[in-house]
Amino acid sequence: MNAEPAAVAAIETMGLTRRFGRTLAVDNLNLTVRAGSVFGFIGPNGAGKSTTIRMLIGVLSPTAGRARLLGQDVGPRAEGLKHRVGYVPELHFMYRWMRASEVIAFCRTFYPTWNDQFCGELLDIFELDPRRRIKQLSKGMVAKLALLLAVAHEPELLILDEPTSGLDPLMREEFLDGVLRTICARQRTVLFSSHTLSDVQRLADEVGIICNGRLLAHCPTDELLTDTKRIRAVLRDGCRPGAPPAGTIWQRVANREWLLTVRGFTPALVDALRADAAVASVEVVDVGLEDVFKDMVRGQKVPA
Repeated sequence: MNAEPAAVAAIETMGLTRRFGRTLAVDNLNLTVRAGSVFGFIGPNGAGKSTTIRMLIGVLSPTAGRARLLGQDVGPRAEGLKHRVGYVPELHFMYRWMRASEVIAFCRTFYPTWNDQFCGELLDIFELDPRRRIKQLSKGMVAKLALLLAVAHEPELLILDEPTSGLDPLMREEFLDGVLRTICARQRTVLFSSHTLSDVQRLADEVGIICNGRLLAHCPTDELLTDTKRIRAVLRDGCRPGAPPAGTIWQRVANREWLLTVRGFTPALVDALRADAAVASVEVVDVGLEDVFKDMVRGQKVPA
């Protein structure tokens, strides 16, 4: 019996690289995002997230490597691709004198797949008054309008670059609820970057962590959290720790406390630490995505 063909990935990058003069912003990035999944793309400021996203949407050309969206190469000849992708940037540019209805009417002309009924539903869900001018809308309402403009033409792929930056917690929650409604109703693929890692942990099926332009992790979110543990070891008086276990991404020694964050955790690792004559006791602690992210980035700055 013939095997079914593999589904086309929604996003693929192969050796994607971007330099700005002598600065290497994105370094040989190999990324795959499954169709129908929600992918969280996280990293510290200046890590290369926005540069990567700008290359994905065709605003910026790579120095080397290539990117494919929905099975099609990104480039100057990929005009039809723009109708299949929705994009919400961190900074929303809209003429402040225009009414929301005028912005919608303007954007509508660019998309043959624009769904007026869906647009109307989103106006109701987001409680947006189309008669109001952009300058009369709060930052949260402008973010919701940007999301509406990105999804009303029913794209197959939605890319969000820090979409909730600057929003208060209530507005952020309402925006994310709007994203969830869109995803659940239409089974779209979503890539989004955010510094609010609780949002990423809540929404993302898979996560990619980037630092200094290089990918540190790329796996299902649950797998990353199950696979990574923090170990708190108490050292005996006058003792120093030995070599850190394999998979240690960060460690710190303060007086008698030896903290380690380990990826690829196994119970055998704990047994080995307990057998160490320098170690008095060992405790294993579960960690959330924010702790894993911080320790992974710290580990890049300070050798374990």
